[in-house]
Amino acid sequence: MNIFFVGGLSTFLLIGLPVAFSLALLAVAGMYFFNGGTFAFMQIPIISYKSLDDFSLTALPMYVLMSQILLVSGVGRDLYEMASRWFRHFPGGLAIATLFCCTIFAAISGSSVATALTVGSVALPEMVRRGYNKRHVLGLLAAGGTLGILIPPSVPMIIYGSVTGESIGKLFIAGIVPGLILTIAFMIFASYQTRHIRDVPATWKERMEASKTAIWGLMLPVIVIGGIYSGLFTPTEAAAVGVVLSFAISAFVYRNLNMDNFKQIIFSTVKTNAMILLIIVGAMLLGYIMTVLQIPQTITNYATEQDISPWVIFILINVALLILGMFLETVSILVITLPILYPIIVALGFDPIWFAIIMVINMELALISPPVGLNLFVLKGIDRSNTINEIVRGVIPYAIIMVLFIVLLSFFPEIATFLVDNVE
Repeated sequence: MNIFFVGGLSTFLLIGLPVAFSLALLAVAGMYFFNGGTFAFMQIPIISYKSLDDFSLTALPMYVLMSQILLVSGVGRDLYEMASRWFRHFPGGLAIATLFCCTIFAAISGSSVATALTVGSVALPEMVRRGYNKRHVLGLLAAGGTLGILIPPSVPMIIYGSVTGESIGKLFIAGIVPGLILTIAFMIFASYQTRHIRDVPATWKERMEASKTAIWGLMLPVIVIGGIYSGLFTPTEAAAVGVVLSFAISAFVYRNLNMDNFKQIIFSTVKTNAMILLIIVGAMLLGYIMTVLQIPQTITNYATEQDISPWVIFILINVALLILGMFLETVSILVITLPILYPIIVALGFDPIWFAIIMVINMELALISPPVGLNLFVLKGIDRSNTINEIVRGVIPYAIIMVLFIVLLSFFPEIATFLVDNVE
C-alpha cells in the first residue's frame, strides 16, 4: 500500500498534474481500491468541508491579502531607504540594510515570496549600482526573503497549527527569537562577504527624515506581533487589524491604491488562497484514506520500536524534508508530511512547538533549493539577465548557515521555546 501511494503521487507530479489534484486523485483511487469502492466516495464532501471548517484557517486569507496590499503600497521602498541611511556607513552596510528591511517586511507580510519580491525590486539595482557583487546580492536577497516564513506572522505556521492543533499564537511567539538570530547570522556573514564596500554616512537629519517617512511600515509589525504577544488580540484578529491598517496606509498615506491595482490585489489574493486551500483539501482526503489503512500509525510504531536513537530518526526526517524541498513548494510539503511526522515527533518525546521551528527552517531551505525554489524564480523574474545558477551559487553559503542553525536548535531547543514557556 505504501508503494501504491508513493508511486502514485510521484507519477502524478512527474506528468505535471497540480499538487492539489494529485493528492485528491490519489485519495479517490485509494478509497475505491482499499475502502469499499464507490460507497467510500460519500466521505469526499464531508472531509472536504471539515478540512476547511477550521477557525485557525481564517487568518490565512487575511495575511495573504495584507502581503498583496503591501506589495503595491510603497512601504518596502521607504523601509529600504531608511535602513540604507542608518547602516550604509558600516562595512557592507547596504547588505546589512537589505537584511534589516527583509526582517521588517517579513514581520509585516508573513510571506517569503512577497518579501523577496518587494525588497529585491528595490535593493538589487541599488546594490549593483554601488559596486556590490551581483552574485552576492542575489544570494543575500534569496536568503533574506525566506525570513518571511520564520519571523511571525507566518503562513506555514498557520498551516502547521491547523493540521496539528497546536496554538498558532504560541507558534508565532516561538518564531521570534530564532528569526532574529538567523537574521543576525545572515547580517554577519553578508557584512564579512562585502566588507570592502563602505558608503558615505548619511547625516542625522537624513536618517530622521527617512525614519519619519518609514514610520508606517515600522508600526505594522509592532501592532500585529505586539498585539498577539500582549494578548490584546488573537492571531486571526491580528490579521484583520493588519489588513485594515495596510489598506489605510496604501489608500490614505501613499495614495497609490487605485481600481486597477485593487483588482490585481484581489485577484492575486484569491488565486493564492485557492491554491493553498485546494492543497489542504487534497491532503486531508489523502490523510483520511491513509488513516483508515493505519499507515501513519504503522510508521509511528515502526519508528518508535526501533532500537536506535530518536536523534537518528530526527536526522532522517530532516534529510527527507531537504529532498522534498527540491521538488515541492512549502504548503504541499507541510500538508503531505505533517500527518505522518507529527505523531512520530510526539511519540519520540520531542517538543512539537520546537519541531515547528525546525520544520519552518526546512521550508526556508525549500524556497532556495533548485530546481523549484520559489525565491530563485522571484529573483530571476526581477531581472531577466540573472541566471538560476548564479542565484544558487550566491545562496549556498546562506543555506549552509540555515543547516548549522538547525543543528544549533537541536542542541539548544530553548532558543525556540523559552518565550512560549514564559507566556504560559
